[in-house]
Amino acid sequence: MTAGIDTPDRRGRTGLDQHGHDLTGNPRVRIREVEVLSCDWYILRKTTFDYQHTDGHWSREQRETYDRGDGATILLYNTERQTVLLTRQFRLPAYVNGHPDGMLIETAAGLLDGDSPQEAIRREAAEETGHDIGTPEHVFDAYMSPGSVTERLHFYAAPYDAPAPAPAHGLAAEGEDITTMELPFTQALTMIRSGAVTDAKTIMLLQWAALHGPFRPLARTT
Repeated sequence: MTAGIDTPDRRGRTGLDQHGHDLTGNPRVRIREVEVLSCDWYILRKTTFDYQHTDGHWSREQRETYDRGDGATILLYNTERQTVLLTRQFRLPAYVNGHPDGMLIETAAGLLDGDSPQEAIRREAAEETGHDIGTPEHVFDAYMSPGSVTERLHFYAAPYDAPAPAPAHGLAAEGEDITTMELPFTQALTMIRSGAVTDAKTIMLLQWAALHGPFRPLARTT
């Protein structure tokens, strides 16, 4: 008996090896076998499938996929003050892969954890920045690392009021220690070019804000 397959894992899941067997959207893909390599909290699978190439021949392929669920992120902005509200926290994967101190500047974000994307981002904005936002604007969705990670990220934007001084945010039970940073929008854009902002979702939302979002007129004059 295997946890996550025959018996519940610590999150109560079973049948994790059936993922993908019911897919019919692409006739050039035939799922043959799904092996669960790990399901400690998120799920690492190895999938064997047949793929029909453009010239018509079939090949047998294997890929590992990491399933951590879908997520949402949001850019909080204040057009009157010409500012954005970002977060700063330690990210171990970035630290072990060459980031000088692992302290990344980011837009607020988190996993859906069973909520709708809009519900989840309202929750995360409150937890990470202390702001209760109204109805956020849906900007776009994107797969962030489609070669190996299944996560689809839902991108949002919303205005915020002037922030009051606050201690660190985040859930202590999850080891979060998040501080907020209010920055002039033009400075945030400059930090992309200088390498001070290296988080992909943050770069995408800041560039959206300059090209199509609330700071489009400002971007035209700078």
